[in-house]
Amino acid sequence: MPPLILQVALPSPLRRLFDYQAPEGVAHEQLRVGQRVRVPFGRRSMIGVIAGLSEHTEVPSGKLKPAEALIDTAPLLPASMWKLCLWTARYYQHGLGDTLNVALPVLLRQGEPALARQDRLWQLLPGAYPEHPAIQRAPKQKQAVQVLAQHPHGLSHALISQWGLNRVALEALEEKGLVQRIEQSPHHVAEPLPLLRQAPLTANDEQQAALDAILGKTGFNAWLLEGVTGSGKTEVYLQAIEQCLRSGHQALVLIPEIGLTPQTLERFQQRFSAPVVILHSGLNDRERLDAWIAAREGEAGIVIGTRSAIFTPLARPGLIIVDEEHDLSYKQQEGLRYNARDLAVYRAHLEDVAIILGSATPSLESLHNVEQGRYQLLRLSQRAGNAKPPSFQCLDIRSRPLEGGLSRPLTLLIGDHLNKGNQVLVFINRRGFAPTLMCHDCGWIAECKRCDARMTVHQSPAHLHCHHCNSQRPLDKHCPKCQGTDLRPLGAGTERTEEYLNERFPDFPVLRIDRESMSRKKAMQQMMETIQSAQPCILVGTQMLAKGHHFPDVTLVAILDADGGLFSADFRGPERMAQMITQVAGRAGRAEKPGQVIIQTHMAEHPLLIELTEQGYAAIAKRELAERAVSQLPPYRFMALLRAEANNAYAANQFLEEALQQAEQLVAQHQLDEIDLLGPVPSPMERRAGRYRAQLLLQAAQRSTLHQVVHLLLPILEQHPESRRVRWSIDIDPLDMF
Repeated sequence: MPPLILQVALPSPLRRLFDYQAPEGVAHEQLRVGQRVRVPFGRRSMIGVIAGLSEHTEVPSGKLKPAEALIDTAPLLPASMWKLCLWTARYYQHGLGDTLNVALPVLLRQGEPALARQDRLWQLLPGAYPEHPAIQRAPKQKQAVQVLAQHPHGLSHALISQWGLNRVALEALEEKGLVQRIEQSPHHVAEPLPLLRQAPLTANDEQQAALDAILGKTGFNAWLLEGVTGSGKTEVYLQAIEQCLRSGHQALVLIPEIGLTPQTLERFQQRFSAPVVILHSGLNDRERLDAWIAAREGEAGIVIGTRSAIFTPLARPGLIIVDEEHDLSYKQQEGLRYNARDLAVYRAHLEDVAIILGSATPSLESLHNVEQGRYQLLRLSQRAGNAKPPSFQCLDIRSRPLEGGLSRPLTLLIGDHLNKGNQVLVFINRRGFAPTLMCHDCGWIAECKRCDARMTVHQSPAHLHCHHCNSQRPLDKHCPKCQGTDLRPLGAGTERTEEYLNERFPDFPVLRIDRESMSRKKAMQQMMETIQSAQPCILVGTQMLAKGHHFPDVTLVAILDADGGLFSADFRGPERMAQMITQVAGRAGRAEKPGQVIIQTHMAEHPLLIELTEQGYAAIAKRELAERAVSQLPPYRFMALLRAEANNAYAANQFLEEALQQAEQLVAQHQLDEIDLLGPVPSPMERRAGRYRAQLLLQAAQRSTLHQVVHLLLPILEQHPESRRVRWSIDIDPLDMF
């Protein structure tokens, strides 16, 4: 029998596999696609995944190295997940090794065994009782027996001190044959429990119609659940999950932000007794692996996670839910630039299960898929209970003085709502104290030395901060241009608005929710507990406040500056602005109390704002889709963005010029019609983190044509001499053109 060649996927930017001999002493029948191996790579060892087995190799026999060790006895991933990873690498034009590196938890990438930590439990043995003769003169052992008698399934070693027990007494009981130590999964269920801890809410007619549709079909179906904010989408999720669990299957729930995890986890644990695990970047490596294995082994009935959780294997997949499906957080912007929402749909297809995509402001791509018959639309047009939609008002702030970003009429209105015992949400999508620092004498503005961007003023602690490259420096004391000392923060950010509101309303707490204030572990959870206390307060924050939070006592939402999206250079600007305003506004009037939304603007007569406030998001989406169709923009046309960056603008631009010439030759050679090549042009922010950036846009009427060009182009670029002097990447279906 000829020697077996391992084709190994390694975490490398190269879009290729690497050939190795089988490890010494490992029989052919022990080797399977999907197992991890440790292999020599240059001067170090790396962990790779077997992606193929072959009897042939193009590597000369003298240079073919043997793998050092076989790590797994069986493939790590089920067949459907392996297919998902292969498809992901192929669709996003990325190396399989790097794709698997994203899909697997860190400890598995480092070669750790695919085993979860086991809980160590102390458990009474038959015949043990508090009056046992062997412990009559040992009060601590007697106490331990009494406590363990209250925990027939065992008491975790981590909890013994909380019950006043110590290890010495338990080990003495073990020697006497009265207790034993056992190990089991932290998600082990000792005995079947009733599935529901809390009865489901009574579904209204629209919710029931949605549930009947979802549960009335088997196999793969993609449902777009379009529900106005507060319409009870989560209750539909919960009742659909209930049926999934009753049928013996697992549910995967994707959410856009870590900040939503505590409230989502709490709500699911209140409803279900089934084990629930979470997966997001806030976990340490061990916690993440434990949750991953609990999902793969079928111990966790419900898996909740952010973007990367789409790669979590399930033993018995039954349902996938993508909440806030429109959210940009589902798109990875570095490395493997995948869209978790789109992967979720493909995964549901692979595993032949239903998927629910929920949003109050569905993406235009999803609405287009409804038009094409790929998704089925379910609508929830009424708020749950007696809640009414909030009223909208555009407040013209032209010629009005602003303090902390707020006009006087808005400040008075905030005071009115607080005095009535309600809560107020103030939305300002700018972090820090002020957007920039300006010299009042000569007009100099503090700019980042590494980016084409202005530095943001922060006050706690006082410094200038670039939110693009993360560079920081102390506040200037003198203007570097005219040496003047009259340097003033220009504009308002969350910190400045918070400071003003604290001064203006000293009797009410002001809670700031942005990336800086929420950086501490459990900060968001603690903030939410304060908000849920129903005491009058003011919430000040960025987009973190707009995503799926339930604030039953917020009666006023104030959007301080809505004008940025009206003149965006990105063709998606109007869609995103409408989504943002609708989502933020949806936090008002969620319960019995009526809600009010005030939008401060210098463009009160702008048609987009008028249409949004009078007709709602659906009207904006319909018009935008029509304009995209005429302009031949996504979702009616397909895009790939080739980006390059270098230490000088010439190198980045020259590389893309070469790429353009190669692409034009491929288009002509293969007679590919309807391919547009636009650029190269400097990126909208040309210099970032000290490097110059440029981009080349590829557009096609057919997805297959676009992928064919990119697939042919990338190997040529990898071999191009200039490719080593620049950093470059390909982004399929880009959502951010900057």
